[in-house]
Amino acid sequence: MIKLLFNVSPALFQDYREPILTALQRRNIAATAALPGGFAPDEVDYIIHATGGPVIDFSVFTKAGAVLSLWAGVEKIVGNATLTQPLCRMVDDGLRRGMVEWVVGHVLRAHLGMDRYVCQKSLAWTQHVPPLATERSVSVLGLGELGAAAATALAGLGFRVTGWSRGAREIPGVNCLAGSERLPEALAAAEILVSILPETPQTIDLLNAERLALLPEGCCILNAGRGSLIVDDALVAALDSGHVQQATLDVFRTEPLPPGHKFWSHPGVTISPHVAAATRVSSASDNIAENIARAESGAPLRHVVDRTLSY
Repeated sequence: MIKLLFNVSPALFQDYREPILTALQRRNIAATAALPGGFAPDEVDYIIHATGGPVIDFSVFTKAGAVLSLWAGVEKIVGNATLTQPLCRMVDDGLRRGMVEWVVGHVLRAHLGMDRYVCQKSLAWTQHVPPLATERSVSVLGLGELGAAAATALAGLGFRVTGWSRGAREIPGVNCLAGSERLPEALAAAEILVSILPETPQTIDLLNAERLALLPEGCCILNAGRGSLIVDDALVAALDSGHVQQATLDVFRTEPLPPGHKFWSHPGVTISPHVAAATRVSSASDNIAENIARAESGAPLRHVVDRTLSY
């Protein structure tokens, strides 16, 4: 019987313990689970991890075959020097579908100009006919599993989609650009800019005042990657000047967003409380169980983090 250590809060342990054990049972794998302290460190076979878990020294878990993250983002753990086991991030169908739905919904909201119709107190019958999707250019920053799925969905609706990533990608229907030297080109094409970038040393403060100035006048920004991507003051300044028309933000440097932050009161900002691609218990549990089953059978783990890239 394998032993799973849940390096998570007690609440998450209650949410995930039975679904993961049940998913393993469906694969004929018997397992038991405990919070830190429930097993001797050298007895642990796998570690289920979430940000905020009490374990910070992974060196004592000499038998553990992998650390399996419940979240897609691993920036809080990837630099831990004691973590020598393979680290796998969460990539599952629930996350993918959630991100696609959030991105498509808010891109269409920006494209159709729906915010102008939210309040009709003026009683003004002002018709605004938006362009068709084929006449609108959208740039997606980040073409990993989630970004590629979102870019594909937008292209399927007819948008002219440019994708940008650190390394080369090929996605049907998407103009894929790669490398820092092509970022200005992706920004210049973005009537609507969508960021699904992870937090890495290379992406922190990526969208500063200089790069925001490369965007087309009156563009809209959607950020569902990490809050550290955008320099907050630079974005507020771009909104105040009208260079950026509107920003829909799902992620922030500090979460929850502090009550006094300028984003709360800015008329050009829509706040989404980090819900674009939430981990869902059923699909995530199946993902964790599948990776454990692969390891137990000698197959390679899926979604192993490249420590040099931080994702």
